[in-house]
Amino acid sequence: MEQVSDLELVDEVRNGKREAFTELMRRHQRRIYWVARRFVGGHAVADDITQETFIKAYLGLGDFRGDASFFTWLYRIAVNLSLNEVRKQQVMGYLRQSDILNRLLPGKENPGDELEHKETESKLERAIAQLPEKQRAVFVMRFYDDMSYEEISGILKTSIGGLKANYHHALHKVREFMKHEV
Repeated sequence: MEQVSDLELVDEVRNGKREAFTELMRRHQRRIYWVARRFVGGHAVADDITQETFIKAYLGLGDFRGDASFFTWLYRIAVNLSLNEVRKQQVMGYLRQSDILNRLLPGKENPGDELEHKETESKLERAIAQLPEKQRAVFVMRFYDDMSYEEISGILKTSIGGLKANYHHALHKVREFMKHEV
């Protein structure tokens, strides 16, 4: 049996077949969750952002033009919601990126190594938190999600040259921070 495309499912939803949206959620929920999780760090907040992403998508389905893929459109919604949450977290004085670090830095077997891992994790959290918003967004999408500049450009509606500059500056700042932070 041939799988129905996302665009065909979108058309079905627009024609009143709500269960087609359930299929779209099933297809993309995990990826959207991890997009949010990479930005905000915590499971509960990422889960809330994932739910809010799909609510906004469902309510805004009439605005989806199909210029980009359905996933790219969802991704853009999730990134915007995640950045809003990051702003709220910064206002409240914290930003956690521990999940990203747990995936990047494998667990250590002895307690001394675990302590060193936690210190490195904390250092990287502070490095990412100090990046300007746009640099942080490009850094996360490029470095952790391994997205192309073309994909990021479509999501953030920014020129590829500008994105490359933002990524370069973010990477430099993170490296410098990691090198000099005690």
